[in-house]
Amino acid sequence: MINLETPRKFRAFVNQAHQVAAEMLRPNSRRYDLAEHEYPVELDMLAAMVDGLGASGTGSGAGASGVRRSASDSASGDEVVNGSNLSSVLSIMEMCWGDVGLLLSMPRQGLGNSAIASVASEEQLRRFDGVWAAMAITEPDCGSDSANIQTTAWLDGDDYVLNGEKIFVTAGGRCDAVVVWATLDKTLGRAAIKSFVVMKDTPGMTVERLENKLGIRASDTATIRFENCRVPRENLLGTADIDQGFAGVMQTFDNTRPLVAAMAVGCARASLELTRDLLAEAGVHVDYDRAVHLQPAAAATYLAMEADWEAAYLLTLQAAWMADNARPNSLQASMAKAKAGRTANDITLRCVELTGSLGYSEHELLEKWSRDSKILDIFEGTQQIQQLIVARRLLGKTSAELK
Repeated sequence: MINLETPRKFRAFVNQAHQVAAEMLRPNSRRYDLAEHEYPVELDMLAAMVDGLGASGTGSGAGASGVRRSASDSASGDEVVNGSNLSSVLSIMEMCWGDVGLLLSMPRQGLGNSAIASVASEEQLRRFDGVWAAMAITEPDCGSDSANIQTTAWLDGDDYVLNGEKIFVTAGGRCDAVVVWATLDKTLGRAAIKSFVVMKDTPGMTVERLENKLGIRASDTATIRFENCRVPRENLLGTADIDQGFAGVMQTFDNTRPLVAAMAVGCARASLELTRDLLAEAGVHVDYDRAVHLQPAAAATYLAMEADWEAAYLLTLQAAWMADNARPNSLQASMAKAKAGRTANDITLRCVELTGSLGYSEHELLEKWSRDSKILDIFEGTQQIQQLIVARRLLGKTSAELK
C-alpha cells in the first residue's frame, strides 16, 4: 500500500534539492527569464554535484534520468518499492519550486534521458551514460497526435537515414544528443514509429533556430532539421520489430508525464506559499480552524486552491509509485499530468489576481510563475489529449474507437 509520507531514505535528498532551489535556482530565476538565450553557467556546477551524488550512491534519481523500470525496482509479493520514479518526482517538485526553466536546462536531465532510461537496452544505457539528451517529437504538421509523425527513417546498410523537421525541442540547442521519433514506414501507421538517439555532431542534423517564448525562458527551445542524417542502427532504442508496435515508444510517456506533473506541482506550491505570505502582510489570514464561508473571500479562494493542489500532488505520487512497483500506470500518469497541468495554470493565475499589482509586476515572481506554468499544461501531451487517454482507459476504447 502506498504511504503518502516522503520515504525516509529520500528525505535528505529532497532537502538537498530544496536547498539548491532556494539558494541557486530562485535567486537566478529573474536573470535568465530576462536573458532568454543566455546559458545558465551556474547549472554546470549543479550538474557536477548531482553526478557526484549519483556516483557516491547518495543520489536517488535527480531528475529525468532516474525513471527506468527494472526488476530491482519491482515489488515481489507484498513488498513495496519506493524507487527512482518516486524520488525523481519528489526532487523535481522541489527544484521547480525554485524555477521550472532552469530545471529543464540542467545538463543530463533532459526528457530524452527519460526516453533512454525507459526503453534502452543495457548496452545502450552504458553507451549513452552521461549524455545530455533532448526529445524531439513535435513537427510542424504533427502536434498532439504523435502517431501521425512524418519524419522518416529508412535502413541503408548499417545506418538509418533520417529526414524531417522537429519543432519545440526542449534543450535542443544545448544538449549532446536528441531522441528523435520517426517512422520506418508511413503506410503502417503508429506501429512503425520508433525512437533514435542522434548525437549533435551528426552530419545532416541542423539546429535551425531557437524560439522566443512566453515562459520557461531560461530553457532553450529549438527547431531541428534532419536531411539525409545517417544514424547507426544500434542507436535505435528498443527493437525495430514492427510487431512490437507503438507501445514501447509510448512507454516513455508513462514515465515522463508524472515528471511534468511534478514540475506543475512544484511551481504551483511556490505561488501558493508566496501568496499566503503576501495576503498575511495585507491583513488577510487563512484560518484552517474556521469554516470557509466565515472567512474573507481571498482566504476562501486560497483554501480552494490548496485543496486542488493537494489532489494534483497525490495523483502525481500515485503515478510514480505505481511505476516503481511495476504496475501499469498509463491511466494514472495521464490523470496526474492533466490534473497538475491545469491546476498549476489555475493557481498561478489566481495568485496573480489575489495579490493585485504585486502579482502583476516584476517585484515578485508570481507573474513569471503564471507564464512558466502554461507550458506544463501543453507539452508531453496537452490537457485535451490527456482527457482523451483517460476516457479511453476508463471506457475500454481503442484510439480508433474514441478519437
